[in-house]
Amino acid sequence: MTANIPVLVILLPLCSALPCLALTKVNRHLGNAVVKIACLGSFVLSVIQLIEVVKNGPVHYAIGNYAVPYGIELVIDSLNAVLLVAFSLIGFMTLIFAGNFGDRKRPMMIAAANAEIALLITGLLGMTSTGDVFNLYVFLEITSLSAYCLISLGGSRGVVSAYRYMLVGTIAATFYLLGIGILYGATGTLNMGDMAKILNEGGHDNAMLVAMCFLIPAFGIKMALFPFHGWQPSAYAHAEPGSRPLITGVMGKVPALAMFRFFFCIYGTDFRFVRLSLILLGVFSVIGMLYGSIMAMGQSDIRKILAYSSVAQIGYISLGFAIGTPVALAGAFLHMLGHAFMKGGLFFCTGAIRYKYGTADIDNFGRIYKKMPLTCGLLVIASLSMIGIPPTVGFFSKWYLALGAAGRHEWIYIAVLVISSLLNAVYFFKLIEKVFIRQSAGLKERWKSEEFELPVSIILPVVVCFLAILGLGLFNVRIIGILLMTLEGVGL
Repeated sequence: MTANIPVLVILLPLCSALPCLALTKVNRHLGNAVVKIACLGSFVLSVIQLIEVVKNGPVHYAIGNYAVPYGIELVIDSLNAVLLVAFSLIGFMTLIFAGNFGDRKRPMMIAAANAEIALLITGLLGMTSTGDVFNLYVFLEITSLSAYCLISLGGSRGVVSAYRYMLVGTIAATFYLLGIGILYGATGTLNMGDMAKILNEGGHDNAMLVAMCFLIPAFGIKMALFPFHGWQPSAYAHAEPGSRPLITGVMGKVPALAMFRFFFCIYGTDFRFVRLSLILLGVFSVIGMLYGSIMAMGQSDIRKILAYSSVAQIGYISLGFAIGTPVALAGAFLHMLGHAFMKGGLFFCTGAIRYKYGTADIDNFGRIYKKMPLTCGLLVIASLSMIGIPPTVGFFSKWYLALGAAGRHEWIYIAVLVISSLLNAVYFFKLIEKVFIRQSAGLKERWKSEEFELPVSIILPVVVCFLAILGLGLFNVRIIGILLMTLEGVGL
């Protein structure tokens, strides 16, 4: 059983999504229950897998027992083992949260949304686990197709946003296929480890350079890196409310992990054009951090604020890649972990406020903390973490990024980190001021209870994200140590 954990983590949500609609026909609650149980099982198995990897080192799983490099391989090291735990947890929490949205009189529509969320989880976990470049494309397409559907469920604006994302997403997928096709032609293998070994023997510089020219925009589009981010703000803002925390919290992180795998693990830092590519990535990161923060300052809809904020936050992750030292890479992945819970948590808050009051305009948030203390507590903690206030995870991830930049004397990166954090403070403190100080707008409650501010299925994800943001910050040294088990040998 434990030997098959790497593939079971992926198969459980997949196998629950496929019969979800049929089971809902039998009983309106059965399909949704099966999906939730399966995704909970995936989370539990990912925790067991992380413990195993920390104790005994990376796990290599050959699907179907076909010999590598001829078969598909899953490779679980300390880096993606940690990410699998975080992503599967957010996926499970999103399923619990999503049940509160949609028309209760149309259970098949709710079941369809849950099935799509499970497929999205499958694609994200598969991309995180795979050691095969074509298998990465397969999971990328599963992720994209399910995301298109979930975004389109957000109403008429969601349909337009999904269509726009589908157009640019198809371009990104085509670029990725062209890139790996060139690398396959040069190496004759699709296995990441085998491809890295052949490329490091030399003689493939031209093919590697051309492939890189396709891979950079492919990953840039999928992770919404500036200037490839045009599809992102409207897609994040208008996606189906129940699935929005997973889409915003996780979907942009997995392509970033794939970019890291190609640049640092397959190509390797000895390849002469990697250094130039990292400089270009640094320029994109710096502009994105400033642009995203400035655009967020001008928004009044909290969904748009958080969407543009994500452009800036992706810049922090790619900045760690651009710096390239093990400490900076660890800071980038700690920020990836933290941002998944920060942004996911903020969209849990947004959904909770809309559920209770039916608004997403921050001008209507006057003193809602009196009716929603837990939700507003997470909103404050996540906002402080986005700014970078200790002891939240956002402070420590930026600290490690700054340490990495200082180690390479990249003072401009440190200056941009500080400026971007100050810009973050402007619009997040504005949000906090609206919640705690601004006079009440007298909103009518759409859901009211004497016992809880909201249903438990909304409160639970809020509490989990609250604890995760603080826990990742307080135990950052241990987490960085686990990440460095993989990153020590791959940095500049």
